Amino acid sequence: MSLNSNKDHKLFYSIKEVAEMFGVTDTLLRYWEKEFPNIAPKKGSRNVRQYTRENVEQIKLVYHLVKEKGMTLEGAKKALKGNKEGVAKNTELLERLKSIKAELLVIKKQLGNLT
Repeated sequence: MSLNSNKDHKLFYSIKEVAEMFGVTDTLLRYWEKEFPNIAPKKGSRNVRQYTRENVEQIKLVYHLVKEKGMTLEGAKKALKGNKEGVAKNTELLERLKSIKAELLVIKKQLGNLT
């Protein structure tokens, strides 16, 4: 769910790239745009969506609430409206913990290979 290092420096992401980042469909992203006004990609020529890093961060919050925590869309809207900063901090913390867990699993595997 994090941006890969080659794409970190891009100004805009296509809907396909964003969908791949989160493992969701283009259709779901378009639906979330309608439901969450804070996700508002620019539309270029031929109405092609151009997602900024900020748009991706907003999608990350919605993804966390809906897909990872299992909230309804209404529940996610209320959570973002009432405590957007708290949700963002929790999402960031969860990502850090997942990263630490992955590192610990690598270390465990390496230690297991020593015996």
